[in-house]
Amino acid sequence: MGYKEIKMARLLRYSRSSNHSLDKNAEHLFSARHALNVYDENAVYSFIPKNGCSSMRVSLAIANGCIKDASEHDWIHKNNDTFSCGLRDLVTAKYTFVILRCPFSRLASAYLDKMIGETYASKRYIELHRRGKAWKQLNGLDNVTFDYFVRSLSEPDILKGNIHWRPQSDFLVYDEYDDYFCLEDFQVAVETLKNKINLSIIDARPLTRHGVSNQYHTEGSGFSVLAPDKLHEMKLQGTLPAYRDFYTEELVEIVRSVYKQDLDLYKDIFGDTALMFQ
Repeated sequence: MGYKEIKMARLLRYSRSSNHSLDKNAEHLFSARHALNVYDENAVYSFIPKNGCSSMRVSLAIANGCIKDASEHDWIHKNNDTFSCGLRDLVTAKYTFVILRCPFSRLASAYLDKMIGETYASKRYIELHRRGKAWKQLNGLDNVTFDYFVRSLSEPDILKGNIHWRPQSDFLVYDEYDDYFCLEDFQVAVETLKNKINLSIIDARPLTRHGVSNQYHTEGSGFSVLAPDKLHEMKLQGTLPAYRDFYTEELVEIVRSVYKQDLDLYKDIFGDTALMFQ
């Protein structure tokens, strides 16, 4: 009598990081909360903030029958966990995918989107300092230049303190995914997801006004130490610097150290040609 072939379940990335009950494993719970169901196709998408996630969440909300079209995009902001996977969803998924991004671009994008002007993220950033756990004491955003911001990420409480700049590897619920896409070549994701799971991707950037892709890029130098209020004025005028121009050689090295795991993962999958700094 022959043996029936046993199909191995998908291996969860953080389930073995602790021998405690899985429902008390903080690393697993965080990544599982950001793993979203695409119900009709029994698929799982790990969403990572600043990696095209607004477009993806609007697209999932339409696919999952919760909104009619992109005009109802505001729904996603109060429903971050609505499609989050349970353990059965994670283990039995037929298709899994994630979208990664160049860590240098993602960090500059997060700074311009979340730290310029008063936002929940910027208030949270100040609060982390005031608790006395962080890199330096801080009274407000006036001195939080990009240079200051990047250097402060050496403090774990700040690095992990907001999902928009938290390392991408923290969001990965699986050891391996069926497909990895990169934001730098997003059209590949659009075409592949339509072909494999009939998921139509809606570009929500003009609706949510996240990101600065529609900005005119001002040329120059010294932007790493430019005051946030000056950057805010430039943002309102639609004349922000290019992401690359925020970096000095020293800041590049800091990011390489702080986000080493993210950079290694990106290079392993996509090579380094799409990285801002190779």
